[in-house]
Amino acid sequence: MIQIKTPHEIELMRGAGLVVAGAIAAVRAAIRPGVTTGELDAIAEDHIRSAGAVPSFLGYHGFTGSICASINDEIVHGIPRKDRTLATGDNISVDCGAILDGWHGDSAVTMTVGEPSAEDAGLMAVTERSMWAGLARAVAGGRLTDISSAVEQEIRREQHPYGIVDNYGGHGIGTEMHQDPHVLNYGRPGRGPKLVPGLALAIEPMVTVGDPATVELEDGWTVVTKDGSRAAHFEHTVAITPEGPWVLTAEDGGVAGLAPFGITPRT
Repeated sequence: MIQIKTPHEIELMRGAGLVVAGAIAAVRAAIRPGVTTGELDAIAEDHIRSAGAVPSFLGYHGFTGSICASINDEIVHGIPRKDRTLATGDNISVDCGAILDGWHGDSAVTMTVGEPSAEDAGLMAVTERSMWAGLARAVAGGRLTDISSAVEQEIRREQHPYGIVDNYGGHGIGTEMHQDPHVLNYGRPGRGPKLVPGLALAIEPMVTVGDPATVELEDGWTVVTKDGSRAAHFEHTVAITPEGPWVLTAEDGGVAGLAPFGITPRT
């Protein structure tokens, strides 16, 4: 079932979203050559617990981290490890979730250790921009696939033939981390459930430089590109309100990210 929240419950979700935003900021500040993904995981968990929240990911179906740390050709669900060290030029996707007062926030960002190559910079830019294009369509009165179509069209207008990962995408979120509906990162607009105030969604495009075909590793979690090409992953949690989209996991509520699309969010 699709969970519709009251305005008060959306306010509670904003609290969880800000915890996630702070945890990702703390991890971003610690990224450097030589740091391990296990150390980054500990930083995120400490921030979440210090805020009075609980990591969403830790123990989820047996997952052993508070973040997902996916490097280079790893798309999502990379397991943080004490022996996995970052090197200059690595791309790392950090996906983080937190539960505060029973409500979830979920967000992800991809970063480069040091300066990105032109190819990596382009990949990350289009992935993040496509996320914001989708968030800009999270408005009351629309349909779910308006978001999916906006994500796809933002990627397809690039000259480089980026791949859009199938079978993985966004989702509803609230008292559980993963709820209905599933949000594809491609498709025709005007289809699916109606977007109404009180609906909260996690929008998360996953884009590859090469072929988007995927393989799950033997650890049962880590999803990689089949051809070994690099991938990027960005995610924000957004609430649909009568005043417009409210990006719960963005510190400014989505003001900067939505401005290029002519959208003024609730803040």
